[in-house]
Amino acid sequence: MKKTILEDWEFDITVVEEGRCRVGMERGDRFTCRYECPAGFCPKTMAVLHSLCEAARAGGDYRLLGGKASNRTDFCCADGVITFALTARHID
Repeated sequence: MKKTILEDWEFDITVVEEGRCRVGMERGDRFTCRYECPAGFCPKTMAVLHSLCEAARAGGDYRLLGGKASNRTDFCCADGVITFALTARHID
């Protein structure tokens, strides 16, 4: 596989609240990605994560979604049992 676009955003995802997760996520589990799906991340929740990542890439401000900072927000998994903290970082 040959990537043709150099990604300029990186995203850190951390489990901050856990519940009965089908893939077994626990508080403190961490994932990092740019455009690809993070290895081991819930495929059902990837649609939610992708939308939030695209908002950052487009210059969005997570505070408008209730986030704690312009580049940080919390979001629930698709099943509503796991809460993640998402931090977006622009890479120079």
